[in-house]
Amino acid sequence: MDPIRNDEQLAPLVEEHGELAIEPADDEFERFVVSIINQQLSTQSAAAIRERLFDRFEVTPEAMLNADETALRDVGLSSQKISYIQNVATAFQTDDLTRAGMADLTDEDVLMRLTEIRGVGDWTAKMYLMFVLGREDVFPVEDLGIRKAMAELYRMDENDRAVMVKRAEAWRPYRSVASRYLWRVVD
Repeated sequence: MDPIRNDEQLAPLVEEHGELAIEPADDEFERFVVSIINQQLSTQSAAAIRERLFDRFEVTPEAMLNADETALRDVGLSSQKISYIQNVATAFQTDDLTRAGMADLTDEDVLMRLTEIRGVGDWTAKMYLMFVLGREDVFPVEDLGIRKAMAELYRMDENDRAVMVKRAEAWRPYRSVASRYLWRVVD
């Protein structure tokens, strides 16, 4: 964590929030579904949909593939997100997307494998790397919250992703952890 503690803008966040760790989710598929729900939605909207989905359904690949589409729309999922969740469910049934199944893959290989699934882009794949696989050195520059926090803390243009990626290099090998502190800025 020294690269984070040595950063003048992040050090106060470490002091304020204590050490934040990257802890893998208990259920890989459920966490993947959460990332799909969170795509391009406000935190509040995503939380409401997530709560309704988890209250009404068993969130497993089999259950999502067998669920009535109207019932899934009733919890707030768009047809597009239903399709994405079902694509991921199918991938879980045909490939080993678990922590154990991906343990020997590099981050780049995981990103390539996951983004082959229709509906899974770089942001969603990076959330999987961080919050399912527990990888500590992932920088999700695609995330609006990350960009807003960096713009605020480092006085940079929130749309200049290349500059942000370059700035984040200083946090290696803990860019996932640094990202958790950045999210605290905008929460």
